[in-house]
Amino acid sequence: MKRRVLLAGAGLAAIAAGAGLYRFTDVIVKHYPPTPYDDLLEQLADRATARVIGARLPVEPAHAATRLREALTGQSLADAVQADVAAGRLSEVAGWLLPESVALLAALAARAG
Repeated sequence: MKRRVLLAGAGLAAIAAGAGLYRFTDVIVKHYPPTPYDDLLEQLADRATARVIGARLPVEPAHAATRLREALTGQSLADAVQADVAAGRLSEVAGWLLPESVALLAALAARAG
C-alpha cells in the first residue's frame, strides 16, 4: 500500500469522525429538539441560561412568540433590544432589569423545553 493512499484514508476517516461528532453529539455544538419557536430561539447563544431566567417570568409561550415576532420583524435582536431600552420597555427578573425582547425570549426558551 502506498503512503499516499494511507494518508488519504486517514484524512477521510478524520473528516468522517468530525462530522459524526458534530451531528450526533453535543461535543461541538448543542442540538435541541425541534420546537414551534425555533425561528426565535436560534438567536439565543445559551438556551440553558435563558431557561433559568425565563422560568421566573409568568408568560404564555404563544403570547411571547407573537410579541417577539412583531418586535423582530425586519430587524435583529440587537436592534430590538436597543429599541426596548430607548422606549423604556424593561422587565425586572430576580433583581435584574432586562429589555422586554430578551425577557420574552428567555421565557419562551423556558416554556419551549
